[in-house]
Amino acid sequence: MTCVESVPNVSEGRDRAAIEACADAIRSSGACLLDVSSDATHHRSVFSFAGSPAQVAAAVLALFDTAVAAIDLRRHTGAHPRVGAVDVVPFVPIAGVTMAECVTLARDVARTVAARHDLPVFLYEAAASTPARRDLAEIRRGGLDGVATRLGDPAWAPDFGPARLHPSAGAAVIGARAPLIAFNVQLASRDVGVARRIARAIRTSSGGLPALKAMAVDLPTLGLVQVSMNLTDFMRTSIVDAFDAVAREAARAGVPIVDSEIVGLAPAAALTAAVAAHVRLRHDAETFVLERRLHDCGIRADSLSAASRPN
Repeated sequence: MTCVESVPNVSEGRDRAAIEACADAIRSSGACLLDVSSDATHHRSVFSFAGSPAQVAAAVLALFDTAVAAIDLRRHTGAHPRVGAVDVVPFVPIAGVTMAECVTLARDVARTVAARHDLPVFLYEAAASTPARRDLAEIRRGGLDGVATRLGDPAWAPDFGPARLHPSAGAAVIGARAPLIAFNVQLASRDVGVARRIARAIRTSSGGLPALKAMAVDLPTLGLVQVSMNLTDFMRTSIVDAFDAVAREAARAGVPIVDSEIVGLAPAAALTAAVAAHVRLRHDAETFVLERRLHDCGIRADSLSAASRPN
């Protein structure tokens, strides 16, 4: 059995009809929709689905067809940075598929998306065409305005598509990567500067924990701020490690932790009941286990611990 997962992030977290239309597009392709996680404040939805490489490629293309027609970034405001209606699309090897094969899949899909929608597409992570484009944050630096400015520089010509933003759908970032865990911690504060200082202290790029990306997000409708993290190798920095680092920095600032959340799914080895209790996870941990969702779709993935290690 060959199995690839994809986890597109779409810039729509409020319009239920649009979100369901995107989910239906994925289902219609033959891929198995594992999870949909939407957040109105972030104004973003994360779709997790899996299947054969052909099924997953078809699902991504169907998702672009639906989302580009439904989403207009000119009317979009949200807490999470974004550069596209379909903002970022990773292909993740799960079973019987190599990272190199996912890179080829990502490049083929990116080429088709660019041609079909007249959309600039950048390749990232393992599929990146240059080291400067490997990091998603670097491509997304400055948001839509930053990308629009860089498109005027020949060194930042898109990998596929025109060197200009799509009027309503912006750009897209497509690539291949190992499984990661999206993990957020909510703080009982209205001071987003506190969250920024914590994110800066704990992330790899600032000399913090290994394999950890972190940023601050303001959640004004909830009266909270958030430290939003990606754990790119949970064998090096676990969910508990990340939570404890946030907790230490928050304690120094005199700010209480409210709770935490997983966005999307996580490997079973990373998310046990004991881990969920320790990090004050707001939901039942079992519902976020990737292997369980794959099993429900008839896909066997005994352990993703090895697959989670970046190549």
